[in-house]
Amino acid sequence: MCSMTDLETPASTSRDAFLDGRLILEQPRRGHRIGHDALLLAGLAREEDRAIADFGAGVGGAGLAALIAHPQARAVLVERETDIAALAARNVMRNGLDGRCTVLCADVEHLNRKGGAALEPVDLVLANPPFNLTRAHRVSPDAARARAHMAEEGLLAAWVVAAARCLKPAGRLGLILRPSELPLVFQALQGRFGALEIQGVHSHPGRPAVRLLLRAIKGRRTPPSLLPGVVLSAGDRLEPSGD
Repeated sequence: MCSMTDLETPASTSRDAFLDGRLILEQPRRGHRIGHDALLLAGLAREEDRAIADFGAGVGGAGLAALIAHPQARAVLVERETDIAALAARNVMRNGLDGRCTVLCADVEHLNRKGGAALEPVDLVLANPPFNLTRAHRVSPDAARARAHMAEEGLLAAWVVAAARCLKPAGRLGLILRPSELPLVFQALQGRFGALEIQGVHSHPGRPAVRLLLRAIKGRRTPPSLLPGVVLSAGDRLEPSGD
């Protein structure tokens, strides 16, 4: 577990308000910052999801937003970067969720494997895996941002396998990805998950999807379905505001 007792905000971080001020997140001023993706991912949680794991949680955006929306739920935020996990722990405390949420400093790929961190079975895994292959894209000069966005080949499949290990029977996996990753996710889910629901996220009506929201159920063989898309607008108020 990761924890910090000094709740003063360093100059290298900012405190930003989300969900009309119901969620306050401290996050680095430089590098990967919380935006639409984390809050859209949190929206995949449902009332029946009492135990949630947020894979690659960063500072806790998706997992903590899901807890605010579902007061009956508890969550584990899994983040391998120790400094970012420490910020997540601060955010748990700052939002008064320390009784319902813990932070686990661990590599997602090693969860519930011999020698890896142990996670109690959960109802829902939320995951926003790094989505750009390092061989196909320029890597950001900011190390933290690069780790958040750049994936080695096979990482998506490894995260799906880890989710299968950590979910209860018929537990659900929720993902947010770029449309270009759809072939990879089909391959990764094969034989492990079914009843796949795919929902496009569009910046404006009539434009191609910029993200895909996916839900799948462990152990099911039901064919996939395509749901009506989500259209973002300035009125969604998903971007942060703060110092």
